[in-house]
Amino acid sequence: MWRQCPGYPAPSTEREKNMNIQVEDIRIRPILATYRKRVPVTEGYVEVKDEGTWKQICDKHWTMKNSRVVCGMFGFPSERKYNTNVYKMFASRRKQHYWAYSMDCSGNEAHISSCKLGNHLNVDAEKNATCDNGMPAVVSCVPGRAFAPSSHSGFRKAFRQEQPLVRLKGGANTGEGRVEVLKNGEWGTVCDDNWNLVSASVVCRELGFGSAKEAITGARLGQGMGPIHLNEIDCTGFEKSVTDCKFNMESQGCNHEEDAAVRCNVPAMGFQNQLRLSGGRNPYEGRVEVLAERNGTLRWGTVCSENWSTVEAMVVCRQLGLGFASHAFQETWYWHGDISADNVVMSGVKCSGTEMSLAHCRHDGAHVSCPRGGGRFGAGVSCSETAPDLVLNAELVEQTAYLEDRPMFMLQCALEENCLASSATNTSITSGYRRLLRFSSQIHNNGQSDFRPKNGRHAWVWHDCHRHYHSMEVFTHYDLLNLNGTKVAEGHKASFCLEDTECEADVQKQYECANFGEQGITVGCWDVYRHDIDCQWIDITDVPPGDYLFQVVINPNYEVAESDYSNNVMKCRSRYDGQRIWMYNCHIGGSFSEETEQKFDHFSGLTNNKVSTR
Repeated sequence: MWRQCPGYPAPSTEREKNMNIQVEDIRIRPILATYRKRVPVTEGYVEVKDEGTWKQICDKHWTMKNSRVVCGMFGFPSERKYNTNVYKMFASRRKQHYWAYSMDCSGNEAHISSCKLGNHLNVDAEKNATCDNGMPAVVSCVPGRAFAPSSHSGFRKAFRQEQPLVRLKGGANTGEGRVEVLKNGEWGTVCDDNWNLVSASVVCRELGFGSAKEAITGARLGQGMGPIHLNEIDCTGFEKSVTDCKFNMESQGCNHEEDAAVRCNVPAMGFQNQLRLSGGRNPYEGRVEVLAERNGTLRWGTVCSENWSTVEAMVVCRQLGLGFASHAFQETWYWHGDISADNVVMSGVKCSGTEMSLAHCRHDGAHVSCPRGGGRFGAGVSCSETAPDLVLNAELVEQTAYLEDRPMFMLQCALEENCLASSATNTSITSGYRRLLRFSSQIHNNGQSDFRPKNGRHAWVWHDCHRHYHSMEVFTHYDLLNLNGTKVAEGHKASFCLEDTECEADVQKQYECANFGEQGITVGCWDVYRHDIDCQWIDITDVPPGDYLFQVVINPNYEVAESDYSNNVMKCRSRYDGQRIWMYNCHIGGSFSEETEQKFDHFSGLTNNKVSTR
C-alpha cells in the first residue's frame, strides 16, 4: 500500500480569500505495484485527491522546493533527483487525469497547505486538465538513516554518526519529544517563545525525520533539567541545524515550564500492522499478538512472557502508537481470546527500549522456546498516553553529603532492614559504630502523569521497627564504585513514604503517606528524603581511602514505567582520605555530552567541596 496523508489540513485563510482551493488528501504513488510493497515508499507520482478522485499534478511548474515540502510531509528530511526517462516512458502508456492547479512552494513550509496554489493550466477546474508536452510531477525522497531500506544496511553499519547537537526526550512515539540542544558539552532545553512549525521542522529534518507536524509549547511533553540554551528561535527553514538559526542567548524570564517540543512527520513503515492487542477491556490494553510466518503462512500468535518487562512493553505501545507502557503482564489468563499453548510465535524477547518494532528486539527467532507454555503466560501490556519522569536533584546531593560515625546501638532498625554492610552483624552493639556517607535526596516528577508505586496498598509491607509501610521493594540504589566500576559499598532505599513533600506554586499536593495514606509523586512536585532519615546513606565502614564514583539510581528495576529512564541515574566523583570525603561534579545521566562524560570518568582532579566527618 502506498503512503497517503490522512487528516490533511485545510488551506490557510489568507489563500482561501484568493482561490478557496481545498486539497482532500495527497499521496506518493509508485509506478509499479511491486514498488508499493516496499517500505518506506520514497519515490513516485505526486497525486492529490480532488472531489474523491486521485489526480496527477503537471510538472511544468513543479520545482525541487515543492518536492522538499512533499517529502517532508511523508517523513523524509530531503529530496533528490530521479530518472526522468523512466517516468516519461510510463506516463506515455496511460492516460493521465490532471489536477487543474499547480503549487508554488518556498521549500520551508511544513505542508503544502501553506504553499501558494495557482490555476496555471488555464482550464476550468470542473474539467479534466491537460499537461501539454509535460508529464505527472514526481518526487524522490531521501529517508533518514533510521528508516533507510534494509538493502542499505551495510552502508549504515559502516557509517559512524557524529555526536548530535540536538535530541528529543520524553516523547511516547518515534519523532516526538522535548527539544534539547548540546552546548559547551552540556544538554539544555529550548524556550518556547516564538516557537513555530518552521523552526520545529529544522529540528525534525536535522534528526532524520520529515517536517514538523506540530510545534509544542508549554512543556507539554515534560520538563527538562539544567540550562535553557536557546530562546526566541527564528529559523528560515533551510538551516542544517537549529543551532544555525538566529536566537536570543538570554533566557531570562524563561523556565522549564516553557520547554519547547515537537512532533515530526515520520515515514509509514507498516510496523503497526505487525502487532495487535487482544482480549483487553479497552483498546489500550491486551495480550500481545504478533503476525509471524510459520510453515510458509502468516498467522497471528502470542508472545511468551518469560522475562517480559516494562521495557519490552514500552516497545509494543510505541509500535502501536498507543503511548507509553503503564504495565507489563506476565499472566493474561483473565483476558478473553484464544490462549492455547501451541499458539506462541515469539519467545526470548529482550529489548533495549529504543526499538521501533518488537521484531527489532533480540528474540529466539523461528525456534520458539516457552517453558511454561503460552497459555496463561502470554505477554500482555497496558498502554497510556502519558508517563511520569523522576529526576534527582544532583546539586542537593553534592551540597548535603557528609560522614557520620553512628553508634551501633542506634542502628538496630536499620540492621533489621538490611541498610548496613554485611559486616555490621559482627559489630558490637555496645561499643561499635558504623561510618555512614549521608546525603539528602530530592526527587522531582517532571513527567506528564503521577508516579505511583507498582503495588496497590494491599501488597504494601509493614515494617514494625520503623512503623511504616514499604510500597516498593527497592525504590533507589545507592552505590560507591571503584573508578573501574566495581562496587565497593552499597545502600538501598525502599520507598517507604512516597509523597509530595513540596510542589511548584500552582500545583496541589495529592499524596501524603501518613496514617496509611496514598503514596505517589504528583507532576510538578518532589519527594524529599532528608539526610537524617534511617537508610538514607551508604555504609562505608569497610571502604579504604581512595578515589570513587558515587552513584544513585532511581526506580532501578524499571518497576514503574517512565517516559525517560536515562535521567534516573546520578553520578558524582568522590575522594575519601579515611576521615573526610570530597564530593564533586554531581550530575544526572545524559546531561553531558559523551566526550564530557568520558572526561568525568577519567578525571582525577579535586574541587574545594570538602566534607568533614560529623
